[in-house]
Amino acid sequence: MVLGPDESAVTVSTDGPEIPTLGFGTARMTGGDCKRAVETALEVGYRHIDTAQMYDNEAAVGEAIADSDVDRDDVFVCTKVHPDNATRENVLASTRASLERLGVATVDLLLLHAPSDRVPLEETLGAMNDLQSEDVVDHIGVSNFGVDDLERARNLSETPIVTNQVKYHPYHHQDDLLEYCTDESVCLTAHTPLAEGAVPGDDRLEEIGKAYGKSAAQVALRWLVQQPPVVAIPKASRPKHAEANAAIFEFELTDEEMDAVGDLGGGHWSQLAARLGLR
Repeated sequence: MVLGPDESAVTVSTDGPEIPTLGFGTARMTGGDCKRAVETALEVGYRHIDTAQMYDNEAAVGEAIADSDVDRDDVFVCTKVHPDNATRENVLASTRASLERLGVATVDLLLLHAPSDRVPLEETLGAMNDLQSEDVVDHIGVSNFGVDDLERARNLSETPIVTNQVKYHPYHHQDDLLEYCTDESVCLTAHTPLAEGAVPGDDRLEEIGKAYGKSAAQVALRWLVQQPPVVAIPKASRPKHAEANAAIFEFELTDEEMDAVGDLGGGHWSQLAARLGLR
């Protein structure tokens, strides 16, 4: 199974770019294993690749993109500034080093990987804005920020903060952040969307998937991308898993099924979904 052209073009609208709804995560993958995984992802239709300075795999990701038959302009590449590089000087130097490792002239999206407790956020974002002015970074965002910090970042940045990448899956909800992102046209990028292997085999998700011939993992990913502001970036080291994760655009969960998945995380999913117009 591969993503068709219409499916690979599914995006989330932000106050800035259209971000491909399904991305390919590369955390904890390095070297040849990472390169092969990204090559497979591009072959089956992924057009959004996520990496980071912290992952120590930017060079492998860049080699996979360079060796792919997919045009560079068709791949949305995201990398992240390590929190230890949050000073102005280090943001500039480390990002240029990231571009060199990736083998690209411009990165589509640059995130601050996590808030720094040593460097003022204004300084970090100012440097990221300057990189945009130099046309080596197209868009910026943050990662692992709460609502208050995200709002502060949006107020401090001269350009839009287009996404906040956080842990989000059926067992770990982000209700306040989801509501904020929906209201403010900010993308919520869900990392570890399969709960680090906890989702596959979940009885309730498997039961929901039976009607569609889908797995628990596919149901969980569908639940995420069916929420308008959400992008999911599952990782997959095996080709069959990358292909399976991509096969989530040929079915749609009902309101009741969305509620059933949401109930796995407790809270008041159905009320939130109604409030946000997700039904």
